[in-house]
Amino acid sequence: MMKFTKEHEWIEAKGDEGKIGISDYAQDQLGDIVYIELPDKGKKLKRGDVLCTIESVKAANDIYSPVSGEITEINDGLDSKPELINEDAEGKGWIVEIKLSDSSELDDLMTEEEYRKFAKEEG
Repeated sequence: MMKFTKEHEWIEAKGDEGKIGISDYAQDQLGDIVYIELPDKGKKLKRGDVLCTIESVKAANDIYSPVSGEITEINDGLDSKPELINEDAEGKGWIVEIKLSDSSELDDLMTEEEYRKFAKEEG
């Protein structure tokens, strides 16, 4: 099940592992993505820390970690094809995988239904 933040990141968690990316709404707001500065594997993050920076034709935006944990995988395909985020933000355009240090942090995030309503009101 996916959970979302008010900053438009998502996490799909299974046990103490999670995949993180940005929402389809966020990629649409950013416009054409031209570069992503990926974090290093093994980097430890606290919830709210800057996960990476995405540059689009409009601006550069920091992306924040929705949970605390350690990065276990990076979507290396984004190096050569950052537009994957535009094409499939909530699928193939995932950014990192993380080992959660506190899965109870997921409880503070929005469900997909709550997020879609939030994004619609914001847009």
